[in-house]
Amino acid sequence: MSVIEKLAKPSHLINMNDIIREGHPTLRKICDDVTFPLSDEEIILGEKMMQFLKNSQDPVTAEKMGLRGGVGLAAPQLNVSKRIIAVLVPNMEDKDGNPPKEAYSLQEVMYNPKVVAHSVQDAALADGEGCLSVDRVVEGYVVRHSRVTVEYFDKNGEKHRIKLKGYNSIVVQHEIDHTNGIMFYDRINEKNPFAVKDGMLIVE
Repeated sequence: MSVIEKLAKPSHLINMNDIIREGHPTLRKICDDVTFPLSDEEIILGEKMMQFLKNSQDPVTAEKMGLRGGVGLAAPQLNVSKRIIAVLVPNMEDKDGNPPKEAYSLQEVMYNPKVVAHSVQDAALADGEGCLSVDRVVEGYVVRHSRVTVEYFDKNGEKHRIKLKGYNSIVVQHEIDHTNGIMFYDRINEKNPFAVKDGMLIVE
């Protein structure tokens, strides 16, 4: 049974044991494009990846299943070298403490996602980045584009083009990097991890 067949079994919920960790060769491979129509396993895998993110963000379920919270997951992190990512970014309360109108600012399973345009301006998260495949804290600014235009296909093979900025842009770039064999810490300045380039946006 292949890895994708195991993950796509109806009874299986993706958990931390399914996620490979840094040092595993799959994380450094350039992934294959998926072809359309997608296989049942590829569609189910996308749905399971999204379910994992929802479970990881639910405090009760996450504790029960022993999950680390995540906002994105890429198929290569599950030892499946295909261009499939899932992103689930919750909306925050506004400054007055009111709940958001929409629960998520970004909720999508993307097949063959790629950055087709980006800003000249760079950006980095103030608190740095983490990764479900990295069990250690790596400090420093992960330098990315502050705005990107991303093209991808949904599970039905329909093409989408979206413009992203700020945190959503960073999350999607992190996951697309996984499909190209790039880890987040590859983008940290080794000599000066907290170097700020001219005009770089620090996202709180």
